[in-house]
Amino acid sequence: MIVEVCAASLDSALSAGRAGADRIELCSELGVGGITPSMGLFKEVKARTSLPVHVLIRPRSGDFAYTEAEFEVILADIALFKSSGAEGIVCGILQKDHVLDTDRTEKVLEASEGLSFTFHRAFDWVPDPMQTFQTLQDMGVNTLLSSGKAKGAPMGLPLLKKMHKCSRATTVMPGAGIRPNNIRQFIEAGFKALHLSGAVMQNNSEPHHGISLMGGGLLSETDIATADYEVLRAVVQSVKE
Repeated sequence: MIVEVCAASLDSALSAGRAGADRIELCSELGVGGITPSMGLFKEVKARTSLPVHVLIRPRSGDFAYTEAEFEVILADIALFKSSGAEGIVCGILQKDHVLDTDRTEKVLEASEGLSFTFHRAFDWVPDPMQTFQTLQDMGVNTLLSSGKAKGAPMGLPLLKKMHKCSRATTVMPGAGIRPNNIRQFIEAGFKALHLSGAVMQNNSEPHHGISLMGGGLLSETDIATADYEVLRAVVQSVKE
């Protein structure tokens, strides 16, 4: 079983490597579900770890229905990370009604040719998951990241198992809420990959008494989501034993 760690910082990526993970999904800003990481972060991760790096391509937070200009950014980012040595691309595009945008998905698959392609948790918004999964398989998507349309993968396990049983070339990779205390059920179900961040919130700075710099108070101003090495190591050990 492949253990993929969602890393939103260099420290988290290094923890993934030390813990024995198999690959990294690199992003930024876990608090909004992840957005495209900087090229500087990508290059440092590539230089300081030996793990394959799959890069999240998501130009902004919010929904997964993009304007034409935003879609051009997506294609440009794919080209940039592809030419810089990424092993995989992680992306997901829907229409405004949350149905799979097949035309644009075909285009990002074409742009990602030669790399592994993961369709991310935008899938968990689609109204017809089984039909959408079959469509993604037919399109040649390598991996589907999903919580099974639930808040966490443990609660979405019935749908995840159903998709896994009818998977052909597309690997169903459970993600969201996976921890050492629930990993066994995913191992026993026979999944070939799983995804976790192992994140804990850390506050490394002294209290500040200035004005808030956060728009709308959506996120904590001082807390940082960082991978917990011990959590990652416990999951890896459970999988590899």
